[in-house]
Amino acid sequence: MSVIYLDNNSTTRVAPEVVDAMEPYWREQFGNPSSLHLLGQAARHAIEVAREHVAALIGATPREIIFTSGGTEADNLAILGTLAAHPTKRRVVTTAVEHPAVHSLCERLATQGYRVTFVGVDQIGRLNLDEFAASLTDDTAIASVMYANNETGVLFPIQDIATICNARGIPLHVDAVQAAGKLPMDVKSLGAKLLSLSAHKIHAPKGAGALFVGRGARLRSRQVGGHQERDIRPGTENVAAIVGFGEAARLAKQRLASDGMASVAMMRDRLERGLCDRVAFAYVLGDQSHRTPNTTSIGFEALEAEAILVALSERGVCASSGSACSSGSLEPSHVLKAMGVPQPLAHGAIRFSLSVETTDEEIDDALRIVPEVVHRLASLTAKRDYAARP
Repeated sequence: MSVIYLDNNSTTRVAPEVVDAMEPYWREQFGNPSSLHLLGQAARHAIEVAREHVAALIGATPREIIFTSGGTEADNLAILGTLAAHPTKRRVVTTAVEHPAVHSLCERLATQGYRVTFVGVDQIGRLNLDEFAASLTDDTAIASVMYANNETGVLFPIQDIATICNARGIPLHVDAVQAAGKLPMDVKSLGAKLLSLSAHKIHAPKGAGALFVGRGARLRSRQVGGHQERDIRPGTENVAAIVGFGEAARLAKQRLASDGMASVAMMRDRLERGLCDRVAFAYVLGDQSHRTPNTTSIGFEALEAEAILVALSERGVCASSGSACSSGSLEPSHVLKAMGVPQPLAHGAIRFSLSVETTDEEIDDALRIVPEVVHRLASLTAKRDYAARP
């Protein structure tokens, strides 16, 4: 059975070029990059080349890139490191639809004496900028806002948000994990002080990420150890993964320069239209005019996402749910709740996320399999007339 992989927002396949770039650093180039001998300095050089490539992907300078173990650590370092550097300020402003790396952290901060504001969104996931601006106060230590939503792909107006924050002297952290490599990005133009990246979202391995730390950002390390990564993130670097991250960033920048994501957007749109044409109870969730080129979230009314995903997996289709299983019951995700998506749609929300490796043939197969699966499930529930549209 062939696999149709439409879950690239969860992780991507490591590109062959990336594997080739990494392989020597598991074998002959195994030195510790902090060592002064030949092997150590070869590893150090490889890290610095990777740093240049990651910086170039987002328009930063190499010195502004701090390598981490992934996007979650980068998010935590940005927020907790800023709070530690501003101990007298006890307010954090974020949004109601952040990735759990930020959302769950902020929920915990709220139990530790911090005042946290979760700014809301409208029914298609757009941020309320007036509410955001009004939430910023003199005791706000940091604002943390995602660039692209991981469930819907909806984009936030980061430049406008940064302008608001900078006018108040409040550092802005941007979780750009789902935007990097999919959209051209220049951190200088964006105006953010801190920005998080993850390697395994751009065809590099899991276990590497980065935090952009812009000029003027005050950040205190949350770990104690060696002097790696400018004393901001101590600990021996994952050399092979960082090398892979750098190579993937180089390849991603090349694709963006040649508008390589345009074909991905066309396939995404064809999948989306085809499913809505074939399934009368399918609805696109989120702003369709401002989103990443690879992502669509579709709610299949009155069905359960878990059942859909299991049935799709049995047919070789890999996708993700817009819901999370908690305490034995399927509950809509905090993102869909914040958008006010009706429960019959939220419970049946499926995220399909493509990549540059997705093919037209895979989309053809998905357009055949997904309607078959959801119509069969719908007929079993007998909750409504589920006849396909002609």
